[in-house]
Amino acid sequence: MLSMASELSDIVRVLVPAFTAFIVGMAITPIVTHYLYAHKAWKKNPGKTGLDGSPAHEFNNIHSVHEVRAPRMGGIVVWASVLITILGIALFARFIPDAAVLKFDFLSRNQTWIPLATLIVGAAVGFVDDLYMIRPGGKGLPLSYRLLIVVLLSLFIGTWFWAKLDVTAIGIPFGVPLEIGWLVVPLFVLISLSLYASGVIDGIDGLSGAVFGSVFASYAIIAFAQEQIDLAAFSAAIVGGILAFLWFNIPPARFYMSDTGTMALTLTIATIAFMTDDLGEGVGIAVLPIVGALLVATVASNIAQVAWKKFFGKKLLRIAPLHHHFEAIGWPGYKVVMRYWVLSVVFAFLGVIIALAST
Repeated sequence: MLSMASELSDIVRVLVPAFTAFIVGMAITPIVTHYLYAHKAWKKNPGKTGLDGSPAHEFNNIHSVHEVRAPRMGGIVVWASVLITILGIALFARFIPDAAVLKFDFLSRNQTWIPLATLIVGAAVGFVDDLYMIRPGGKGLPLSYRLLIVVLLSLFIGTWFWAKLDVTAIGIPFGVPLEIGWLVVPLFVLISLSLYASGVIDGIDGLSGAVFGSVFASYAIIAFAQEQIDLAAFSAAIVGGILAFLWFNIPPARFYMSDTGTMALTLTIATIAFMTDDLGEGVGIAVLPIVGALLVATVASNIAQVAWKKFFGKKLLRIAPLHHHFEAIGWPGYKVVMRYWVLSVVFAFLGVIIALAST
């Protein structure tokens, strides 16, 4: 009976931050929207170039008008709602150190400092990139600069996992952990780069929010099962912020997530995946390609497009990444989004089942 009461208490500790972040996100969106539209925070010159540097004619035929229809930087709603929630609850607990209040404080050194720092740094770098993007003739920060920042940040975090937290193995579903020693560091860098590349899934109204939401919801459940309650609450708070963003991103979108959102979220996914692996005696890394299968498909389709054109002299897909290919062959945007929503939930369930069954 006592165990059931404790578990219900932990569930409430996870759900309250999620609900709070959602309410905060809904409350700050009108303010964010006002400033984004007041400052015309959208690309001034629509259109993109292909992965090989040539003009992306098919993409531009479909999306060039949309790129100047709504502002970028909608990701502010996500990370700002999470930041306000976690810091707000922590401050409230400091000023009112009552036991009932303190249990909702999920800002902890051993579980949430690292993912929170990753979220903030990713959001800040993405914000700067967006500022450069919305200038007349702006193209954002050079890709080499962004990749360098991702590598440096992930090198630091990966080294912290290895040197400070003694993470030297990765969990294997239904098997014993695989010891890889210092290779944990380059593995974290590789995963971070791959996830950052998947940020281009922010390409159709309502698409990225649902996919990212499913991924973080999955890791909230996995962390909860590992009794990493603060990490579960943090992941759930991100889900709440994403749901607030998604409320306004359903077609026609009020704004786009853009780099300040996608960079923050993708890098944070890498950190949480590692924290739910060896540290949580789980398989957080191994289930990442399943939970994030649509992110994997996005990156894989880009790689396949470049490789196919290089070796065979023609494109494999009408447009890369994959979700734009479906648009190019005639699927309406809403049909692509809804089917991605369904698949994201299916893969999320599958990944959670494997993770929980492996512990």
